[in-house]
Amino acid sequence: MTATQTTSLDAQTNAAPLARRLSIFHDLKTVARRACRGVFREPEFFIPALVVPVFFFVVNIGALQDFAEQSGVVVDFKAFQLPVSIIFAVTGVSRASALVTDIQGGYFDRLLLTPIRRPALLLGLMAADLMAVMMLTVPVLLLGLAVGVSFTTGILGMIAFLFYGALWGLAFAGFPYAIALKTGNPAAVNSSFILFFPFAFLTTSFLPKEALTGWLATIATYNPVTYVLDGLRSLITDGWEWATLGKGLIATLILASISFSMASAAMRGRVSQK
Repeated sequence: MTATQTTSLDAQTNAAPLARRLSIFHDLKTVARRACRGVFREPEFFIPALVVPVFFFVVNIGALQDFAEQSGVVVDFKAFQLPVSIIFAVTGVSRASALVTDIQGGYFDRLLLTPIRRPALLLGLMAADLMAVMMLTVPVLLLGLAVGVSFTTGILGMIAFLFYGALWGLAFAGFPYAIALKTGNPAAVNSSFILFFPFAFLTTSFLPKEALTGWLATIATYNPVTYVLDGLRSLITDGWEWATLGKGLIATLILASISFSMASAAMRGRVSQK
């Protein structure tokens, strides 16, 4: 083999991985573009996701603020509740219902017949989810600012607050996708939010961890939402508490690894049926 042939072979060998990487990015962009357009075409996608956190924020402040602050349990109950509203806003937000529509209509099966990379099918949808949860966190944050919540970390803390909450929403999104791919049933996907109830209420949603007792304190210790709420609250009242923020990120990553593994397994199961 001549030196020229060797050089040509090396170039082809090096180009193959690059081509594969470019291909998956192209596939990801294609799926994400379609999913993002769907988000803007469906305003009903946002309304329920905003009504619930705003309702809980307003009701909890009206009903519990005086008691919580006068009893000394919480110094600033509005700041204490704003992270809860963010978690409610972003949890369960996904394009899983649209995925079910694609499955039932046969579009998803047609995609599986194309050379599109399988990871891009989920990652593209999740890119749209990230955009959606970021759009949902902004109105909730503005509501908090309007009622007097202030951030000791300033504008950078507000930006970190939005991304921190959005990451939790994205981490949870794997569960509805797993259900959608496994069942292809819209009712099952819509009921996936029920999975969040234990996370939402068996934690520090209404009282700080120090005020919890008995079995509730034990469950809250192992509930990842506890650490995410701690991280969000630290950005408002405590400053850049890196240890607290790190624990929340670790809890989010653990949940993401579980939910994404379930979604990937469900994807492999559906592909194997074809």
